[in-house]
Amino acid sequence: MTGRVAGKKVFITGAAGGLGSAMARALVADGAVVSLADINHVGVQDLAAELNTGFGEGRAFAFPLDVTKEDQWIYALEEADAAMGGISVLVNNAGISRGGDIEQLSLDDWRLVMSVNVDSVFLGTKHALRYMRQNQPGSIVNVSSIAGLIAAHNSPAYNASKAAVWLLSKGIALHCAKQGLDIRSNSIHPTFIDTPILDPLRQRFGKQEAEAKLARQIPLGRIGEPADVANLVVYLASDESRFMTGAELKLDGGISAM
Repeated sequence: MTGRVAGKKVFITGAAGGLGSAMARALVADGAVVSLADINHVGVQDLAAELNTGFGEGRAFAFPLDVTKEDQWIYALEEADAAMGGISVLVNNAGISRGGDIEQLSLDDWRLVMSVNVDSVFLGTKHALRYMRQNQPGSIVNVSSIAGLIAAHNSPAYNASKAAVWLLSKGIALHCAKQGLDIRSNSIHPTFIDTPILDPLRQRFGKQEAEAKLARQIPLGRIGEPADVANLVVYLASDESRFMTGAELKLDGGISAM
């Protein structure tokens, strides 16, 4: 196998969703073995079956995982390590959003967003490094958002959580470097991507108008595709990015340039 990520053993959270499934397909197509983790266990089981049918048995494994639960992280990583024969790449992709400005947002929703978006990166990295030390070179890819770099008036929890992922990724990069580990950590920052996360807006305005509204905010004039994010994850998982760590990579169609 001569793919860009041949031999890489990748653990992906939120793998049943639009971005996670696109990442999984791209990684397997380029030679990786993947462990797909999601609170939607049926979803990742179906995806693993699809990938094993298309690329051969043993290319994908599925595990249930609530990313806010430390005991579930410990179990899923142990099982994934045994199934794949190691873990060399961690993709912290799971994330959620809750609406409401600073006066409307409930404390429960604030805590939920922080738990899913930030605690998951802390817990995943903390426990995955045990296995990644044995499978260097390694790469940690944390999915933040352009909303972690640019604020909005009505997204305090999402803004704050994704900003936390951004800076936590840098701290992880420095920790690994200080430890002398050949393990990198970077964050990626997409803007609006064509996934089910946009469905509430589509339902409110209709698909065409909703996507037009979003596209008008982007200098390139269009929303992104899941493949745009998946391609970047393949690059960061591969040894092509072996000198990149502590970086934030923007997939925002030029929004942050304005």
